[in-house]
Amino acid sequence: MRIVKQSQGGQSVAASPEELELINRHSRRELSAEEVYTFAVRLCDNEVDRDFERFPEETLAELAELFVGRSGIFDHNWSARGQSARIYRTELVHEPERLTRAGDGYCYLKGYAYMVRTQANQDLIAEIEGGIKKEVSVGCAVERAVCSICGQELGKCVHKKGQTYNGELCYASLEGAADAYEFSFVAVPAQRDAGVMKGLGGCEKLAQLVQSHPGCRAELEQLEREARAGRSYLERLRGDVVRLGGLAENGLDVAVLRDIAGKLEERELLELKRVFGGRAEKRFGLKPQLEYKASEKNGPEQDGAFLI
Repeated sequence: MRIVKQSQGGQSVAASPEELELINRHSRRELSAEEVYTFAVRLCDNEVDRDFERFPEETLAELAELFVGRSGIFDHNWSARGQSARIYRTELVHEPERLTRAGDGYCYLKGYAYMVRTQANQDLIAEIEGGIKKEVSVGCAVERAVCSICGQELGKCVHKKGQTYNGELCYASLEGAADAYEFSFVAVPAQRDAGVMKGLGGCEKLAQLVQSHPGCRAELEQLEREARAGRSYLERLRGDVVRLGGLAENGLDVAVLRDIAGKLEERELLELKRVFGGRAEKRFGLKPQLEYKASEKNGPEQDGAFLI
């Protein structure tokens, strides 16, 4: 799942000897303090954003390592021409006196970036210093979006982001940082400290697409209904496989089987259900109390005891 989040940027940082040592780990030659311009950006935080999603502190800590060495570009245009800066270190900043909507202490991921001073980027540096280039947006990937109400992956449960259940707000916890792509200077003003603009798989969300193309709404709703039905079918199929596997295989750990079934698709699940069902039938199949067997030989002697 690709995530793009908007944030604040533009804090100047002095190029101290310690900072230069970190910067020069990314350069091909030793750069001096006069050659580089350094600044800090707020990349993302753990607040619940307008899409009712948040990075928990654990994910921010994972992203901190992934963002070191990533480029700064413009408007998420992945072109070498657009590379303007590079992150050389990060830190997780805590503000425990400030509580998030989730009820925990606020924290954010801070990135330190450098640029090599050239004739071409003098205007950009001036705009950063003057507060014109202030907003940045980060691109990254996470493994899952977890429902804050039940702990399942969103889409596999009945809860909806932004709705309240027994007084508790439902939001998506973005967990398992998989990759960090870049941070980008953007023209869209920040609306919160972190995260008001996101995308999945490099394109707009379907919901955003519907807003600009209302005619797609009915098709999207139909796709959502079919997707829910498909997920429900797979969950029942996985339950059947686990149940039959427990009956068919003596000593098989049900928890292990449930974990295996959770990773399989329909074709594989159907095959396991067929195999386990056959074995369970052999072990526990019912037999009638009376069995009727056709006589191998029909003749008078068969009824001889009743003849007078």
